[in-house]
Amino acid sequence: MLVGVDFGRGSSFDATLDELALLAESAGDHPVARVIARRKAPDAALFIGSGKADEIKALVLEHGAQGVLFDQALSPAQQRNLERHLGVQVADRTALILDIFARRAQSHEGKLQVELARLQYVSTRLVRRWSHLERQRGGAGLRGGPGEAQIELDRRMIGDRIKSVKARLEKVRRQHNTQRRAREKSGSFRVSLVGYTNAGKSTLFNALVKARAYAANQLFATLDTTTRALYLDSIGASVSLSDTVGFIRDLPHKLVEAFRATLQEAAEADLLLHVIDASSPNLQEQRDEVERVLAEIGAQEIPQILVYNKLDAIDPPPRALRDWIERTPGQQVPRVFVSALRGDGLAALRDLIARAAAGEALCAAEVPPSESAPGRSPSVGQSAQTTGTA
Repeated sequence: MLVGVDFGRGSSFDATLDELALLAESAGDHPVARVIARRKAPDAALFIGSGKADEIKALVLEHGAQGVLFDQALSPAQQRNLERHLGVQVADRTALILDIFARRAQSHEGKLQVELARLQYVSTRLVRRWSHLERQRGGAGLRGGPGEAQIELDRRMIGDRIKSVKARLEKVRRQHNTQRRAREKSGSFRVSLVGYTNAGKSTLFNALVKARAYAANQLFATLDTTTRALYLDSIGASVSLSDTVGFIRDLPHKLVEAFRATLQEAAEADLLLHVIDASSPNLQEQRDEVERVLAEIGAQEIPQILVYNKLDAIDPPPRALRDWIERTPGQQVPRVFVSALRGDGLAALRDLIARAAAGEALCAAEVPPSESAPGRSPSVGQSAQTTGTA
């Protein structure tokens, strides 16, 4: 069962729950029903209130659901109360994303980062969350409350494990910093792919450098940073191209912290290729979320090329395959439409990367006549802001 709650203006809410459904499928679950609730504020005990909880319980029984997934974060007490009320397992968006990350991490660093985020998440759910703690009492000669001794033991064990994982991560990060400094000394121009999850970053990465990085039509297919050399004929030199983890709405803060070393690849790049799913109905919201995370890691000032991917899925196609679009008020950045799957637009993208690597300023008058198709719609998701396009 998928559940989303609309708290009105100012809250992040997906009325379709499509993204939560994709997350559930990525975790190996099969959504059987969707429920939307509307409230002014979360209920302290059940998050959704007793009436809506009774409605969900009836639907759980009707569909034979084995769990309920919430699109918002739940407190430990709310999660415990809902599980007791509904009679099935309950998880929130944060737990779901952590589960997917745990399944997908491949590298040693990625596994350590996910473990750290999960330990930090679990540590907040010791008190009033685990029912087995109620069978425990305080130490000998003490009248401590239920679960006191066991909670302290578990908290200490988790705290020790967090320290151990952080120490191991720090060692890995030092090694990565050494590698980064070596690339800096070599004078290599650094390009990083960033974007919302499932925008097609890994497919584009493979198409550009002929790599075999794992790519699939699912959320968070890639968690580990992969770096390859991209040779550009027009300047007769190679640049360093890195594929990074995808972003998502309400990405748990602990995951952003844990993956800071991975995201650092983007923060230290000379150029960002911001890959956007041009066929997504939520294109602007996804683009804004990526910009928010880039600002959080200090990468908002790095020059960008907006790469509108999945050109093959747009109908009708855009009139111009290269133009300019406003990123922030008064700041325009180049945009190029590509199909990483078919290879359309990759030559134009390589040309833009080469110009940036050569230190040339990209200006709006540079869009050649061959890259426009008169008579077609001007843009996708937002009006094209072009200057000097043919």
